[in-house]
Amino acid sequence: MKIRVVAGVTLGAVLVAPAVASAATAPELTGAAVYASAGHQLTRYEAGEWSTLAKIGALPQFAASPDGRKAAWVTDGGNLQVKDGAKTVTAATKLQGGTPCLTPVWSPDSTQIAYAKGETIMAVRADGTGARRLGTSKGVCHLAWAAGGRYLAGYTGEADAVYRLDVKTGKSVKAKGVKLVTHVQSLSPNGRNAVVEFPANPEALGDGSWPAAFKPAVVDLVTGKQLTPAVKGRLIGAFYLADGRLVVRVAGSAHNTLVVLDAAGKEAQRVEEPAKARTQALLQVLP
Repeated sequence: MKIRVVAGVTLGAVLVAPAVASAATAPELTGAAVYASAGHQLTRYEAGEWSTLAKIGALPQFAASPDGRKAAWVTDGGNLQVKDGAKTVTAATKLQGGTPCLTPVWSPDSTQIAYAKGETIMAVRADGTGARRLGTSKGVCHLAWAAGGRYLAGYTGEADAVYRLDVKTGKSVKAKGVKLVTHVQSLSPNGRNAVVEFPANPEALGDGSWPAAFKPAVVDLVTGKQLTPAVKGRLIGAFYLADGRLVVRVAGSAHNTLVVLDAAGKEAQRVEEPAKARTQALLQVLP
């Protein structure tokens, strides 16, 4: 298939955001990542070692910071809890707890957490100070925050649309090309492209819990163009890195594999995940 490049975005293979680092300078992945187990324990894997970030319990409203060192979650009673090392603080209260899709999300620099309060998207520092309003959006489910910092996106409670919120203006816009959606995993650094899950039919919407695995699609939120990452195998996830590379998760019988695509949509690296992570949800890919 012939690949056509328009404004730094590759079409015909996979939508990849313009990279901050060139292929020659972009650091290779080491395999470090953050995972969530079926019991919602968030763990960091690095250099062959596992460490626990937080034990959330049965509630699915959680997020790991991009640096892989902090966790945030919403309790059944509606409190936003933030764990940084041995310290846990309540950063916000009176949220909607017990609703699986209403997950918080960390800012790209791992210092703030965005969360939904009705259709208002708020942000607060990890220590619970500096709460501020980012804007209003109908896209409150599975929030994703672009590495560039300007855009947040999430899907609606009805699972029928994705909205992208411009933090600079406080306004949100309905994305094109989305009719049914059950997950927003990640945004490209410029906030234009999103990794999402499209359900097979209206009967496959589920309860909005964070998926351990899903068939990823990449959608241009402005044009509605949709593409599947050009990687062979059974794809069970994908994640944008801060430099614009796309990491695609491929299922395996003994372990899964992370396939890194460069800004041209070409394979640049393969990393084997630990066998223990095979059935766990991938929350963050760490550089």
